[in-house]
Amino acid sequence: MEIKKTGSQPSGKGPADWFTGTVRIDPLFTAPDPAFVVGASVTFGPGARTAWHTHPLGQTLIVTSGAGWVQREGGAVEAIFPGDVVWFAPNEKHWHGATPATSMTHIAIQEKKDGKVVDWLEHVSDQQYSR
Repeated sequence: MEIKKTGSQPSGKGPADWFTGTVRIDPLFTAPDPAFVVGASVTFGPGARTAWHTHPLGQTLIVTSGAGWVQREGGAVEAIFPGDVVWFAPNEKHWHGATPATSMTHIAIQEKKDGKVVDWLEHVSDQQYSR
């Protein structure tokens, strides 16, 4: 058994290569080998969002506070709120983030494949984000 105490892992700033706006990443867990699961709490300031990206084994988001938007390639932008759970299939191109006026926090859970959990792509344009 391992207990990770609150505050024992430092928060990180979402890198500008992967995010637009102010984003804080709080690592939650990385399961030891042979497990593959990784989890983090991600907080997006108003208007902040990910770049387009995919996950080799998919991703689950659990919204814990605020209001956000998610979109998969070719689909509509959809609103998400606390308690909502979003599943993106393996290699499904998507983005997620806060609405323009409200912060949003979610727990992101994904699995490693060949040591990798995400493939980052181009930034979401302001036009794509504006719905």
